[in-house]
Amino acid sequence: MTDPITTSQAASAMSDRAARLASIPSFQRVDAFFTAARLRRQGHTGICDFTFGNPHQMPADRYVNTLRDALTPQHDQWFAYQTNGDAAREAAAESLQQLLDVPFRPQDIYLTTGGFAAIALALKTVADPGDEVIYSLPPWFLYEPLILEAGLVPVKVNTATFDLDIDSIAAAITERTRVVIVNSPNNPTGRIYPPELLGRLAELLEAASARTGRRIYLVSDEAYNRIVFDGLRFHSPVEFYAHTLLAYSYGKTHLSPGQRVGYLALPPTMPDRDGMRPAITGLQVAMGWIYPNALLQHALPELEKFSIDVNQLQRRRDRLMDALGGMGYRVPRPDGTFYLYVPSPTPDDEAFTESLVRRGVFVFPGTLFETPGFFRISLTANEDMIERSLPAFEAAIKEVRSER
Repeated sequence: MTDPITTSQAASAMSDRAARLASIPSFQRVDAFFTAARLRRQGHTGICDFTFGNPHQMPADRYVNTLRDALTPQHDQWFAYQTNGDAAREAAAESLQQLLDVPFRPQDIYLTTGGFAAIALALKTVADPGDEVIYSLPPWFLYEPLILEAGLVPVKVNTATFDLDIDSIAAAITERTRVVIVNSPNNPTGRIYPPELLGRLAELLEAASARTGRRIYLVSDEAYNRIVFDGLRFHSPVEFYAHTLLAYSYGKTHLSPGQRVGYLALPPTMPDRDGMRPAITGLQVAMGWIYPNALLQHALPELEKFSIDVNQLQRRRDRLMDALGGMGYRVPRPDGTFYLYVPSPTPDDEAFTESLVRRGVFVFPGTLFETPGFFRISLTANEDMIERSLPAFEAAIKEVRSER
């Protein structure tokens, strides 16, 4: 009879890569929040959940009907293997051209299982293990796991404001730099980076590429590029820097993150995209067949014709900003996305968010985004949750003031 496997033996059975990913603090915290969110949903209807960008109302009839129509087979190959479907690529390219006034071509759209896979595909297309990837804080909290899983090195840049810090990015570039990630509209801040900053970043990357003798690529995470408030115009880095790979997700546009569909797009200005095409399609298979399911590919041309109610999100933003501002919170106005990123009334953002939890309100602490002293509120909470949460937010800030 063999001895039971010891803890050390079990640990040795895990790859170094898997162990490294599991040990990332942000990854551990996100997993814990997912578990907690699931438990909260089990029979607890009185809570106010402002954590993940999940829906808290029934989906729109048009979205449901679009999926239902796509489920009806039109021929015997309807649910056969699907790669980059022609109709889906054409619809995505046309939509991008309308949004950005850039003539994207269908053959440069690579369909993926959501934005996660599109970013991972971009990284593995242009970067080799050991290459460095620069991104700014506060980040989407899953950049680091995606970068490490690809064998790359994350390089984090602090910013004094919610804008891109061009000088700090310049200081972080080395001969090993291969990718800079830009997320606009930004999660968690809601900031849309203006053309002036994107132009300066493009000039920096051109100069740095020439200096190091190696092309630095820009990966533009544009999951929220249709979620824009106040009539603002969204500008993409592809308008300024030819060597940009654009990652997009329909899960935000339709508030349906469980329906995994997105794409990676190469702009027509990218000089070496002809050579990239076979590499990208090879990676789509080798990474685990990361094409969207057939149903979502069939639905995509219709999904491109509408979105969630952005005006409703803007009204929720304004309601919360007005209410929280009246209580004494300082609330920066987001240009887009689902979120408010609010300075905590006390430097210990985790303690403050715990005080909200005790009152039945759940938000994300800024430490999850590697910027302590803030907390994030998701605007996908419904109106009833918002109204029920206001007394808790007021009681929490009053408690902070009473302790001073």
